[in-house]
Amino acid sequence: MPSLDGLRAFAALAVFASHAGLGHVVPGGFGVTVFFFLSGYLITTLLRRELEQRGDINFRHFYLRRIYRILPPMYLVLFAILILCLTGVIAHSVTAGGLLAQILQVTNYYLLYADSPGVVPFTGIFWSLAVEEHFYLLFPLLFVFCMRRWSRHSVAGIFLALCVLVLAWRCALVFLLEAEPARTYLASDTRMDSLLFGCIMGVWRNPALDAQVFFKSAWANALLLAGAVGVLVFAFLYRDAAFRETARYTVQGLALFPVFWLAVRYPGWPVFRVLNWRPVRLLGVISYVFYLSHLFWMYCGHMIFGERPLAAGLCGLTLTIMFSYVVHLVVELPFARLRRKLHE
Repeated sequence: MPSLDGLRAFAALAVFASHAGLGHVVPGGFGVTVFFFLSGYLITTLLRRELEQRGDINFRHFYLRRIYRILPPMYLVLFAILILCLTGVIAHSVTAGGLLAQILQVTNYYLLYADSPGVVPFTGIFWSLAVEEHFYLLFPLLFVFCMRRWSRHSVAGIFLALCVLVLAWRCALVFLLEAEPARTYLASDTRMDSLLFGCIMGVWRNPALDAQVFFKSAWANALLLAGAVGVLVFAFLYRDAAFRETARYTVQGLALFPVFWLAVRYPGWPVFRVLNWRPVRLLGVISYVFYLSHLFWMYCGHMIFGERPLAAGLCGLTLTIMFSYVVHLVVELPFARLRRKLHE
């Protein structure tokens, strides 16, 4: 599907820029939200294609695909950095509990409730992988249950109702239970709607599978895009703490819907062409390892260039891209071939 690798690249660069010291300008958390939306959309599209073509979902193959795709690069990065910690190259405070939480994909709740951080350095961002893994465990079952009973439009309505429930839960946590901001940012139960908004697009007006359009007029669609971007800008600039912890994720999810839909349906628009340039698409292809490893390579950049943030950032970016491409060639592609050989 066009533009999706480009959107992955955009999300990865946003996270990198934010962690490189531009967080006051570039919203790194929004990059994670884009990843969530995209994951929800892709998973729903794949499940829907399989259900429509075969009449059923092979859950074993679904979960094996996720295992082959997600776990090898994640464990490679995790244990490579752990070895550097244990050999004294990197100072650390890793605990058995922290490492076990990362191995078992519960990093987000460990970070929320553990007495001390205890995770492997530069891998705290694995919290977002935990959110997606928890989603993958539950969503395919929910999807098949709903699709066998109701129309796609009704299923989209159910998913939207779940998004409303998640918003209500965030509001209860913030306004009634006075939860810390990290509670609504990191926890799976408060971030599932970021994936569900993508799932709604997967079943309702899917730009890759359905013929429906928003507007026949290019100008009307352009105004829709401008409005969505305006809403996103508002969500970035409005600094009210309660809004940021509750409704911000809902507003961003609603605004991302037309952005994604138009980017996939009209990749030839000038504003979307950059997403489909070959270098940008390549960065999108390697974006998973890029995301996993960028904090470590950013650290290496600072070790090399010290207090020169621009040079350190560019060095970290270069090292991250090089490493991600190598891992793509020697880990991701071989495991993809192995999956196809053994399970298809």
